[in-house]
Amino acid sequence: MSPDIAKIILSFIVLINPFSALSLFLDLTRNYSKRERRQVAQLASLSVYIVIIVFALTGNWLLKVLGISVGAFQVGGGILVFLIAISMMNSGNNSAKPDIGTNESNEITIKHRPQANVGAIAVVPLAIPMMIGPGGISTVVIYTSTAHSFNDLINVLVAGGVIALICFICLMLAVKISGLLGETGLTILNRIMGMLLAAVAVEIVVAGLKALFPMLVH
Repeated sequence: MSPDIAKIILSFIVLINPFSALSLFLDLTRNYSKRERRQVAQLASLSVYIVIIVFALTGNWLLKVLGISVGAFQVGGGILVFLIAISMMNSGNNSAKPDIGTNESNEITIKHRPQANVGAIAVVPLAIPMMIGPGGISTVVIYTSTAHSFNDLINVLVAGGVIALICFICLMLAVKISGLLGETGLTILNRIMGMLLAAVAVEIVVAGLKALFPMLVH
């Protein structure tokens, strides 16, 4: 594996972070059979890879149509990724959890989401935006817009395929991973991912600033 692919895979892992989707996956599929859960995992992972392919192939064209320079997009995308990293480290409210409250009689109530069809929940909200959202899409566009050769584009696509496979494996092992790590373990892992993602964001912003202001490079 080349250093470039390894770096892209690392960036995708900390940004897409399939572990953050485990709670949502378990919540949405709690009434599903093992076969249905496998179908959801397959469709969600495939959706992640399709999004990566689409924006990898159209990223440069999109920037040209909108008249946005690569450097400006890197700075903007890097800031967005950094904000996502801060959110991960702060461990905000998890929308995957059921709503727990009390009714008028002060009795504890738990409101679960109604079961949706396999295809619907696999694409939205599991794949988009839970696993790959604006930050992931921005990162794909950034890597492809700075590609210097066809091999660089292939590296992004290969890295995307690896990440889609990792997403599938994590979703299929969701019950075991959640049981092994527990709520505390998943929170700690999410914060570590956030720290790594913050470092990736800084690199993206610095690269963008160098593209906008070449005099910064000595």
